[in-house]
Amino acid sequence: MGNLHSVVKAFERLDRTLQTVRSPQDLEGCDALILPGVGAFDPAMARLEATGLVPFLQTWGNDRPLLGICLGLQLLFQSSSEGSRSGLGLIPGHVERLPEQTGERIPHMGWAPLSIKHPSPLLNEDDPLQWVYFVHSYAAQPSQTNAIAATAPFGSSAVTAMVWSGRVGACQFHPEKSSDAGSLMLQRWLDWIDRGAPVLS
Repeated sequence: MGNLHSVVKAFERLDRTLQTVRSPQDLEGCDALILPGVGAFDPAMARLEATGLVPFLQTWGNDRPLLGICLGLQLLFQSSSEGSRSGLGLIPGHVERLPEQTGERIPHMGWAPLSIKHPSPLLNEDDPLQWVYFVHSYAAQPSQTNAIAATAPFGSSAVTAMVWSGRVGACQFHPEKSSDAGSLMLQRWLDWIDRGAPVLS
């Protein structure tokens, strides 16, 4: 339930090859996981449950990196108002529909700047303003605000754009479609993994 082709191509441009994971057996030899997603919460969780991967994903982030993209970020949370299924629960919190805003359309589609809230391997506090590409109708509301690595404006509100907790991180936007800014973030994620994925204090 994700645009796997565009994610694969983004990493190929960084001279890295990805392996598609369709079952627990495919996890053998994997150093890190990427969980991309496009679509709705419940069908995506149903697909994950059908693969048998859910229990492995729920423990993966304890010692190995996991990066969610778009719907993949939302699936990391406990639940979503978009559906009734439980999420992976890797990050405490809930996912809510974007607030109705005068002059703003839902889904939110297009480029928006990031505001850094907490350190993460993907962003540096001294980075220039990063504009990234969004397509979403829902946004995460982490139970702990220090899980919010970056926000983005939506009308008069600021919504969660990136989360980070331990070795688990995710982008609500599409780094693979965010030009040089997105490529830089993906390269930083790879560099962080190459350094042993140290947990930020």
